[in-house]
Amino acid sequence: MEQLKLQPESVFNYFLEICKIPHGSKNEAQISAYLQDFGKRLGYETLADEVGNVLIKKPAYPGYENRKTIILQGHMDMVCDKRPDVEHDFTKDPIRTFVDGEWLKAQGTTLGADNGIGVAAAMAVLADKELKHGPVNCLFTIDEETGLTGAEKLTSEFLQGDILVNLDSEDEGEMFIGCAGGVCNYAEFTHDWVAVPQGYFFLKIDINSLTGGHSGDDINKERANANKLMARFLNKVSGKYDCYLCEISGGSLHNAIPRDASAVIAVPSADKESVRVDFNIFAAEVQAEYSVTEPAARFTMQSTDAVEKAIDRESAKKLLLSLQAVFNGVYAMSVDMPGLVETSSNLASVKRTGENTLLVTASQRSSVESARDNVSDTVRAAFELGGAVVTTSGGYPGWKPNVKSEILKVACDTYKELFGAEAKIKAIHAGLECGLFLEKAPGLDMISFGPTMRGVHSPDERLHIASTERWWRHLVALLENAPQK
Repeated sequence: MEQLKLQPESVFNYFLEICKIPHGSKNEAQISAYLQDFGKRLGYETLADEVGNVLIKKPAYPGYENRKTIILQGHMDMVCDKRPDVEHDFTKDPIRTFVDGEWLKAQGTTLGADNGIGVAAAMAVLADKELKHGPVNCLFTIDEETGLTGAEKLTSEFLQGDILVNLDSEDEGEMFIGCAGGVCNYAEFTHDWVAVPQGYFFLKIDINSLTGGHSGDDINKERANANKLMARFLNKVSGKYDCYLCEISGGSLHNAIPRDASAVIAVPSADKESVRVDFNIFAAEVQAEYSVTEPAARFTMQSTDAVEKAIDRESAKKLLLSLQAVFNGVYAMSVDMPGLVETSSNLASVKRTGENTLLVTASQRSSVESARDNVSDTVRAAFELGGAVVTTSGGYPGWKPNVKSEILKVACDTYKELFGAEAKIKAIHAGLECGLFLEKAPGLDMISFGPTMRGVHSPDERLHIASTERWWRHLVALLENAPQK
C-alpha cells in the first residue's frame, strides 16, 4: 500500500499502522497505548480514562481561536471475523491489506476500516501543522462494536466541545443526523442428553458462504440468515422423520447477519437417503429463493462419526420451534424518513455455552425507543414460549435527527462548493455512539460522515479508495469553515 501512495497518503499511512496493531473489540489495550503515545509525541494534551478511551487536544491554528471547538470522534475497535479456511489470530496477527481495483480489502478477514479509517483521519488532522481549524479534540473510544462500553463510560471531561463530528459512517457524500438505538436478547436453553438408539445414521449439515453483513445497514437487503435457514430445514426433518438433534451452532457476532451454521443429526439408517433427497430439494429451493442476494451459498450434508448422545427430544423441539418462530429482518419502515428502516431484529448466533446449555443471541434496533422495546419483547416472547431463560441487556439510545443543525449546514455547504453536488441528509439504521454522547452532553451539535465502505462486519469488508480522498477533502473544508463562537 505504501508503494501505491494511495491518497490521502497520510490517512492511508496511519490506517496501515493501525492494521498492524491488534484492536478487536475488548482487546484495545495496544491501540489505546499507541494513540496515547502518538498524542504525547506531538506535544498535545493527551488524556486516557480507566477503560482506555483516549482524548487528544489540538489547539487552534493561529487566527482560528474564535471558532467553536469540534470533537472528532471514532472508535478504536474492529469486528474480528474471517473466512473458515483462513488462518488468522486477531490477537496478534496484522490485517493483511491489498488493493483490488477501486477498493482496499483484507485477505480473508474483516478489514477494520470500520472504524480504523476514522481513527486514521483524526490522526492525520492531529499531525498536520498546516490545516486551518479552530480547537480540535480527537476522541477515540473503545468497544463500540460489542457494547458501546467506551461511550457509556465516558465522563463529561472527555466531551468538552460545541460540535461532535462522528467519523463512523459508510457512504461518502451522505451526512447522517440520526441513528437507531439497540438492545440484545440472550436466550439460554437447557436440555438433557439421551442415548441415540442403535441403527441410526449420523449426518453433518453445513450452510455457509452466505453474504452476511451488518445487522443494521444490511438488514433490508434480503440476505439470508444461516440460523433461520438451519432451523427451517431441521424443523422439516424433525416433523417427517424420527430424528435426533445432536448439536447445532451458527453465527458469531450480535451485530452481524450470520453467514454460517452447522448441525449434527441422527436419523434411522433406513431413512438416510430420503433425508439427503429432502436436503437437496431444500437447498435448491433456498438457492432459487435467494438467487440474487446469495449467489455463493453452499449447502452440504455428509456422513459423520457416530456420537453416543443427543439433545432430549422435547428440548430440541422447543429450541427449533423457537428459532423458526422468532422474528428476523425488517419489522417496520420509518414514516418520517422514506427508505429508512425503523425497526428490525437479527437472529445473530446459536452457541453451546455449557454441557447442557445453548445460548441464542438476537439483537434488535429501532430509531424509536418504544418500537425497539416492542420488537425486543416480541423476540423475548418467542424464546420464553420455548422454555428459555431470557436476559435482555446491552440497550443503548438512538439519536434523534436535528435538521436545523449548524454543523450540518456547514457540511452541506462545503460539500456543494467542493464537488458541485448536494450532500444527502440521512439517518442510519446502525447504532452509533452519538445517542450516548447526547445523553452526557445534551447541547452537542452532531453529524456523522465517512468514506464509502461495503461488507462491513464480514470478510467482504472493503473501503472505496477514491471516496476516502473526497471525504478527507470534505473533512478539511468542514474544519476550516467551522462556526464561530
